Amino acid sequence: MAPKVAALVLVLLAVSGARADVNPDEVASVIWKYFTDLGSNAKETVGQLQQTELTKQINTLLKTNLQSVSAYAEDLQERLVPFATELQARLAQDSQRLKEQIQRELAELQAKLAPYADEVHQQIGTNIRQLQAKMSPYAEELRSQVDRGAGELQRALEPYAAELRDRLQDNAQSIQASLSPYADRLQEQIDGGVESLKERLAPMADELKAQVGQSVAELRRGLSPYAQEVQDGLNRQLESLTAQMERAAEELRTRLATKSEELRAQLSPLAQELREAASGDAESLRERLAPLAQQLEQRVGQTLEAFRQQAAPFGEAFGKQLVQQVEEMRGKLDSGTAGVEDHLQLLEKEVREKVSAFLST
Repeated sequence: MAPKVAALVLVLLAVSGARADVNPDEVASVIWKYFTDLGSNAKETVGQLQQTELTKQINTLLKTNLQSVSAYAEDLQERLVPFATELQARLAQDSQRLKEQIQRELAELQAKLAPYADEVHQQIGTNIRQLQAKMSPYAEELRSQVDRGAGELQRALEPYAAELRDRLQDNAQSIQASLSPYADRLQEQIDGGVESLKERLAPMADELKAQVGQSVAELRRGLSPYAQEVQDGLNRQLESLTAQMERAAEELRTRLATKSEELRAQLSPLAQELREAASGDAESLRERLAPLAQQLEQRVGQTLEAFRQQAAPFGEAFGKQLVQQVEEMRGKLDSGTAGVEDHLQLLEKEVREKVSAFLST
């Protein structure tokens, strides 16, 4: 089995094999990354995917990894390779054609808009200012949610430091017996706090994604009167802009989730250090625990403050990214020249739509 094919199958197993409520965006992201990573080897890999022997190997791999999942997930995995093969072949055929079509449509659009250049500039400028005004409250709200979530977790963990200091007054045997359950409770509090933080932050990405749709709709209404004879070209540019903005919103969601998991990874060693301290001899237990008892609260505070500093600006960065994308579209309308990867944005949108339709059947 080709290494990249095996990697795709294994990653898709992780994304979709463990549950029935498969997220189309997650599956599409895996497939799209796989396609873009293929590069010049795309045709060769398509041929490999179609080989009977390779299909048997993939099916064997699937059966090995699907022993404890639902029939729905097993059926999904069995149909995944031919679906990916067909989709890859379609992308390979459409890529150059779509690239040429976008360039042709954009040149026509630029020519039609040229007599209204000032009005178009003004309209896009108005849209940018409106976008900035809309994004500002969301950026502030995201910053506020980061601060609140981190503050709640810090307050939830503070009693553990005081409890550990109090435990040092007990006899060594009592401390040693209670330390492992204490470490388990600390880890549970960390895990629960991080999950609560993720639940607090996730809706912000959804709200920002909804604002993207509204902003593009407003831009469409503003530009349509100047492009009545070339609506297809305008629609294509706006579809590309929407795809860029929605991808930025998904990247924001991923960054917030990743940063939250990093926080878990940074706090969890505290519980592990306590378990390790409990495993030693009872005589030197207080000596091993004293530094941890003194540092626990400080280390938690420093870790959460670093999280605040890193995650709080994500909203502002997202808003600037959206504005830059609108400005780039304005530059394309001025020059009549498409970006190098404009067609890839639309191809990715097509992949996501096809994956969503595939998973709904």
